[in-house]
Amino acid sequence: MPSQSVSTPRADILVIDDTPENLNLLSAMLTEQGYKVRSVTKGSTGLRGATAAPPDLILLDINMPGMNGYEVCEHLKANERTREIPVIFISALGDVLDKVKGFGVGGVDYVTKPFQVEEVLARIENHLTIRRLQKQLQTQNEQLQQEIRSRQLAEERFAKAFRSSPNPIAIATLEEGRFIDVNPSFLRFCGYSLEEVIGHTATELDLPSSSQTLADTIKKFQETGSLHNQEVEFRTKTGELKTILLSIEFIDIANVQCTLLIANDITERKRLENEFISLVSHELRTPLTSIMGALDILGAGKLGTMSEQAQKVLSIATSNTERLIRLVNDILDLERMKSSKIVMHKMKCNAADIMVDATEAMQALADNSQVQLVVNSLNVELWADSDRLLQTLTNLISNAIKFSEMGDTVWISAEVIEDTGTHGYGETGNPLSTSNSLLITVRDQGRGIPEDKLQTIFERFQQVDASDSRKKGGTGLGLAICRNIVQQHNGRIWAESTIGEGSTFYVLLPLPSS
Repeated sequence: MPSQSVSTPRADILVIDDTPENLNLLSAMLTEQGYKVRSVTKGSTGLRGATAAPPDLILLDINMPGMNGYEVCEHLKANERTREIPVIFISALGDVLDKVKGFGVGGVDYVTKPFQVEEVLARIENHLTIRRLQKQLQTQNEQLQQEIRSRQLAEERFAKAFRSSPNPIAIATLEEGRFIDVNPSFLRFCGYSLEEVIGHTATELDLPSSSQTLADTIKKFQETGSLHNQEVEFRTKTGELKTILLSIEFIDIANVQCTLLIANDITERKRLENEFISLVSHELRTPLTSIMGALDILGAGKLGTMSEQAQKVLSIATSNTERLIRLVNDILDLERMKSSKIVMHKMKCNAADIMVDATEAMQALADNSQVQLVVNSLNVELWADSDRLLQTLTNLISNAIKFSEMGDTVWISAEVIEDTGTHGYGETGNPLSTSNSLLITVRDQGRGIPEDKLQTIFERFQQVDASDSRKKGGTGLGLAICRNIVQQHNGRIWAESTIGEGSTFYVLLPLPSS
């Protein structure tokens, strides 16, 4: 015979009555309805039982020896552990004053004997429902109070960090970009007063050194949902230019979408960095030229014949010296571009000629790596510095070959498109003034580039893998130089990639107006 499952009682009810007949009747009636029933005949016993294991509801007689029902109820309401238990009086005392006294000591209801079973059950269920709702409301209130306390604590911590942070921090509306709050560091940084800043935009205060750069930065933020350490230039109230690393995040303030802007002033660091790079690069050039000249003399055999082992050592020394010279030249090249000391000598040139020249320049490297180059050139006239564009394409093709396997193919192609300004990852210079542009692509079948590296690879000294500089060669400056060249042609450069399937680099250049 299968065992009968024990169902959970609807509620735990304590009955206190000195009359056994009443106890038996109430117990049987409530048990039949699925309630758990505890019965006692003395008020003091009922108090101890309620304190030890508080029931969900108490049915209480009034006329009892030793301690009557009113006294029992008063003790229950005086005890924090039993205060909230609903008490229903069941008594033969039917006078209005008796009922008023029962309510006065804390009873929630009053049933006169003899009672109707249906009435008692209805009143019990009604007050149990009220009690359950009260408990739910109490729990919700406690949770709400905890959330309020937690939020207040978080707001206090944020406010303290916001005000005391040494970094300039501002909060602006997302829709219009108007400042609604800034910290003291921001005011010291820009030179404006709080009254001058609040309610205005960065453009109205003439803070960005370039409105287009600011627009590009905001566009990148809106595309990605966040922005971290974007290098931009800002102008203070006195006109001083400062370089900052800008980070932006979405925040919600009173159901208003806002942006949290955090700046890190790197003006002095950039100045020292540029001076150091320039100084070191120039100081390295002189001894490197001497070393390279000495190696050439040795290689030409003007100081005597060398053994085969010595020639191998000389070849290694020559190769590494040439690599170091390329690094120094790249650093100087990039710094001159960034400081606008290199002028682009633009003239009419043909895109097909540049693409063919770049492919032919890289053919030897491709043959040595057993990589096939396929070029689909396009006979389109450009207004550009052909040497610098050739430098850009040879760099992109060289990278594609380096990261390809034997037997792979690298495709170089071009097409004329209608530019909408939506291509790429925001690596923009000035806005294109023409609707038609030339899109050059360099596609490989290499290992691919992780998505989180697609933007950083265009920064200085950035490579997909730190070991690439040792295994593949290179300085980590090539793509930074390419980006600078393309930007000085009012173009854009970006990359797309799938891990294990290869990468595609895009160069978008404006075409001259017809």
